[in-house]
Amino acid sequence: METIYFKGTPCHTYGNIPAVGTKAPCFNLVTKDLTDIRCQDYAGKRVVLNIFPSLDTPVCAMSVRRFNKEAADLDNTAVICVSMDLPFAQARFCAAEGIENATVASAFRSPTFSQQYGLQIVDGPLAGLLARAVIVLDEDHRVIFSDLVEEITNEPDYEGAISVLKK
Repeated sequence: METIYFKGTPCHTYGNIPAVGTKAPCFNLVTKDLTDIRCQDYAGKRVVLNIFPSLDTPVCAMSVRRFNKEAADLDNTAVICVSMDLPFAQARFCAAEGIENATVASAFRSPTFSQQYGLQIVDGPLAGLLARAVIVLDEDHRVIFSDLVEEITNEPDYEGAISVLKK
C-alpha cells in the first residue's frame, strides 16, 4: 500500500507500484475505439505508461498532451495513457485535442491492471480511480523508470521518464 495525497488529504493505493528492475505485469486495456490492447502487442518495444485519474481534470489532460508531443520524437517507443475513463470520453478528448502519437486506453474492464500495478486508489474522494504515475518499460518489459506522484494534483516527472529513453 502506498500513501498519496489529493489536495493534502491522504489516500492509499491497493498495492505498490512496480519497482525499477522488476518485470512489469502484463496488461489488457481498451482503446478509444473499443479495441483490446495487451502487453504482447508491444513485444520488443519500449513502453511509457502515463497513468492518471481522469481526462476531465486539467493536470491529467496536460500530461496526455505533453506525452503525445514527446512520443513523436521517441524511437521504438509506444506511449500509452491509461485512466478509468470510458473509451467514448477518451475518443472525444483525443479528437478535440488532436492526440495522434500516444495511445489512450481505459482500464475500466481490467481491474487487475489497477491492482497489479498497485495504482487503484482505495479510499478518499478519488477511490476507485487510478493514482497518477509514470512507468517506463524497456524492450523486455522490465521497469526502467517508476514515478508515483505523491500529490495527485501535481504533474508527473516528464523529464525523468523521457531521459531514461534517450540513454
